[in-house]
Amino acid sequence: NATAMGLVCLGKTHMSELAFSGLGYNPSTATPPCVNDEDAVSGGSSSGAAASVAFGLAAAAIGSDTGGSVRVPAAWNDLVGLKTTSGRVSLEGTVPLAAKFDTVGPLCRSVEDASLLLALTEGSKPMDMGSTDIEGRRFAILRTVAFDDIEDAPAAAFDDAVARLKEAGAVIEDIDFDPIKEAMPLSGCLYTAEAYGLWRDVIEANPDAMYGEILERFRLGKSHSGPDYVAAWAKIDQIRAAYVKAVAGYDAVLIPTAPLLPPKLDRLETEHDYYVSANLMTLRNTRIGNLMGLAAVTLPTGTPSCGIMLMGQPFGEEHLLRIAAAAEEALA
Repeated sequence: NATAMGLVCLGKTHMSELAFSGLGYNPSTATPPCVNDEDAVSGGSSSGAAASVAFGLAAAAIGSDTGGSVRVPAAWNDLVGLKTTSGRVSLEGTVPLAAKFDTVGPLCRSVEDASLLLALTEGSKPMDMGSTDIEGRRFAILRTVAFDDIEDAPAAAFDDAVARLKEAGAVIEDIDFDPIKEAMPLSGCLYTAEAYGLWRDVIEANPDAMYGEILERFRLGKSHSGPDYVAAWAKIDQIRAAYVKAVAGYDAVLIPTAPLLPPKLDRLETEHDYYVSANLMTLRNTRIGNLMGLAAVTLPTGTPSCGIMLMGQPFGEEHLLRIAAAAEEALA
């Protein structure tokens, strides 16, 4: 659609194998660097997409987001990244990972660019961004899970961004939503069972061709049964409905996009346990938006590689982008 609407595709970029890592490390082809630290990874899975925009090689990029693959690299490279609601943008022609979570979204330098690219990928007219004022807008900070074991830099960047939003007139309050604690462990079954089910035959026909850490993650899908998968989705659907009601009075819910800074490449290359823990931690906060089925956008905070995420309602991209544009102005 974007090409048909007049955009020029400059090329395809490197990324994590089959989009199944939040780090962007790919020893099988190449690992794009982080714009703020050449010794660190750029975030994944859409690592090359983010690097191409951050280093000025492209005006914008299109990435996939199944558990955070647009928002993490956008945050670590000081970009705007939009996770669309699953089912909004056509996935025709894309390579699936976990189809019930897979989404496509833009990585850009501004909210306005993200809005334009969303319209172009949908083959529609750009939305009217209008002029939204941050004053009087209501936000909730989700304290459940999203701040556990967070590193000092992203925590301080988030607090500073929240202070600037308040100074601009936003109304912000803390909330807890305990069912998130029940939802998070279900991602192990939901993601790996679907991913391995889709790719098992291809992977096992030549497993040595895949980077070992990614292969191991796919094979985790073996341990989950059909009843496990069905029960997990039933529980997620129940929690999603409760979440939407709980945050209905807010324009967006705020959390740090990633609770850690981009990991150093040399540690990921040599320390298995660190790779696993860093990958899971990297995707933890963004995965909340995927599990809850939301539209979500990350904005730069002004602190390198630290983003603030605004989570909106399912299929609420238009309202979310208008609010994000106002927040972007307040944070500038």
